[in-house]
Amino acid sequence: MNGAKSLVETLLRSGVDTCFANPGTSEMHFVAALDQAAGMRCVLGLHETVVTGIADGYWRIARQPACTLLHCGPGLANGLANLHNARRARSGIVNLVGDQATYHRPLDAPLTADTEALARTVSAWVRTSAQAGALGRDAAAAVQAARTAPGQVATLIVPSDVSWNDGGVVADPLPVPHAAAVDGHAVESVARVLRSGAPALLLLAGAAAFDEAQGLAWRVAQASGARLMLDFVTPQVQRGRGRLPLDRVPYNTDHAIAALAPFEHIVLIGAKSPVGFFAYPGKPSSHIRPDAQVHVLSRPEQDPLAALRALADALGAPDAAPPDPGPRPEPGRGAPTPEGLARTVAALMPEHAIVSDESVSFGRGFYAHTHAAPPHDWLHLAGGAIGDGLPVATGAALAARGERRVISLQADGSAMYSLQALWTQARERLPCTTIILNNRRYAILVGEYQAVGATPGPTAMSMLDLGNPALGWLDLARGLGVEAARATTLEQCADLLAQSFRQSGPFLIELVI
Repeated sequence: MNGAKSLVETLLRSGVDTCFANPGTSEMHFVAALDQAAGMRCVLGLHETVVTGIADGYWRIARQPACTLLHCGPGLANGLANLHNARRARSGIVNLVGDQATYHRPLDAPLTADTEALARTVSAWVRTSAQAGALGRDAAAAVQAARTAPGQVATLIVPSDVSWNDGGVVADPLPVPHAAAVDGHAVESVARVLRSGAPALLLLAGAAAFDEAQGLAWRVAQASGARLMLDFVTPQVQRGRGRLPLDRVPYNTDHAIAALAPFEHIVLIGAKSPVGFFAYPGKPSSHIRPDAQVHVLSRPEQDPLAALRALADALGAPDAAPPDPGPRPEPGRGAPTPEGLARTVAALMPEHAIVSDESVSFGRGFYAHTHAAPPHDWLHLAGGAIGDGLPVATGAALAARGERRVISLQADGSAMYSLQALWTQARERLPCTTIILNNRRYAILVGEYQAVGATPGPTAMSMLDLGNPALGWLDLARGLGVEAARATTLEQCADLLAQSFRQSGPFLIELVI
């Protein structure tokens, strides 16, 4: 048995049965091994940033790691942006990178790079296998690292001769580490703060944004008078009827400072203390008021359910039903607006849909109009590196095995970073509906000019313009195998949404805004 076959068999034995790949020469023995092992589902992406983004979306829905397959240092470099997003989302990924043969590397061939250095920028665990006999053991360690709570990027670099040499040994799975224990002192400290009656905020992120944890947080809030909010960069929120109508801390610095100003105490549950995405002249980097006290109930690597359950018990918090969000909205009418589009999506989405939201500035008000939608998962860009919306949607659809409709709310500029994901959706016949929000510019950067106090002139504005020439979204989608149509009103958008939901494969709507 060669090293590559022991790698594939170890991954399967460890529960990794899906591979997202854009392979090259160094990975050919791994690709050949896939033909010799039953059970590994292989999905091709046309660019590495698509591959890594798909793996991120897959973890968020499956809560199980898939593996990627990337080609040498440059291939890894192509995938780094969405591995950065996956790291911020705390997604578990076994990131396999082929590399030069051990004896070829000193010759400095054209594709030779410092692959380990690149990997360390986005990975919690990095290892380069040195011999075929150790590859299986290294693979089992990579899976263990990827599964470590709450989820991590684990990069295993595989020189090509380690793949093709004989002597491979299939390794047994390694135990998954338990989440770090809840700190009883932290629970009692937070309970004491909440009993004081001082204005307090419970800030939720990670698994604390899931259904069961929301229910526990609501009990605590009802018993103590504390408020609840979501961290802005929470990667996944379970929303809709039966869940809490939670708001996120705003993106805009001034709005975030105003939203957090009432609170003397900020209790973090899987979240970080809110800071701005960027620094702005004359504005604070931290969004909480200077005299506010920050308390950590649970860190991201701890179990928020256990922490919230212990806090609810400490407060004697009784059961409490979530508030009624009111009737399901009617679809919007007339010219497209953020509020109208949000109501349209909420009115028409099927139960247990998945929303991949990279709407950027257009979508910051979507939450307020979608609380009464059917139960669904809402996935956010967690790392700020645009271009994850379409790949994350693709990975989510693959994880759901085609049983849940995925809706992409996608800004036009960021869609161009990873447009090739549409081809994978077509190849795999995935139930993905993409709404391209076409305003023909990088709208977020127009606002950022004002935020930093700069005055854009003609040259600057031309750098934000996507209308010269205009992007042909219908042609682009059809060229990648996806059916597409244009809408200029919310009524047209609603009709196309309903049509797409009746189809089994992908569909793209260009919404001119």
